[in-house]
Amino acid sequence: MIKILKMKKLSILTLTICSVLSFGQKVSDYKYVAIPEKFKDFKEDFGLKNFITKGLTVKKYTILKDDKETWPMDAKENACSVIHAEVLDASGFLRNKVLLQFKDCKDKVIVESKGSSNIKEFDEGFQDALKQALIVVPVSNPVAIVTQNEVLTSTSNSDISSMPSQTTENSNTASKYSNGKLDLQKVQIDSNQFILVKPNSSIPFATFKATAKKDVFRVKLENGDSTIGYFENGNIIIEIPQANGEYSKEVFAGK
Repeated sequence: MIKILKMKKLSILTLTICSVLSFGQKVSDYKYVAIPEKFKDFKEDFGLKNFITKGLTVKKYTILKDDKETWPMDAKENACSVIHAEVLDASGFLRNKVLLQFKDCKDKVIVESKGSSNIKEFDEGFQDALKQALIVVPVSNPVAIVTQNEVLTSTSNSDISSMPSQTTENSNTASKYSNGKLDLQKVQIDSNQFILVKPNSSIPFATFKATAKKDVFRVKLENGDSTIGYFENGNIIIEIPQANGEYSKEVFAGK
């Protein structure tokens, strides 16, 4: 789903909204995600609209209808601050599969992710496949949407990275790590960001973003805490904040 940013009321918005440099945006840069009333590949809904709405809402996105008249004012004034979600049927002979796509205001695919399920029933199977596809979608963390002339808005992130569009196949990008009590999958989002997720969960246990120092990352935990993490001897180390203000060192070894 989509990220969108809190907009300043600028009188020249109508002249600049079509100049957004979408190649510099990631899904997590957006606050708003527009979801169609019906996914074009599916004759029936199979509960997909409700499932993706709940999944993206948990990840802090604000869900909009396709009808622009229902959008909040800041989204109406800058349509390029809304990203559009689409779920496509990619099923094979024995598996229910979906392709989750996010497109910007110029209909350019920013990211797409495949998910598959062994469940043969359509309702459960397609929802299970969509759950897998949602794993790679990071939590919404809006940044500035930049135009050719100016920055329209500012938020908590000051950096905008120019990342290429990427296709993520969960089964090919995930590697396993464990601290002996908790098994996690590492899923690479792009060259500067990856997540650790629990099996059968669409909510990241931890989101890692690169720093200027090699193999050291800013980490956002699932409970909202911010900390650091790093690679050490092939292991992933996370410094977990404690109630007394100290940090414990959690070691996740590669499996």
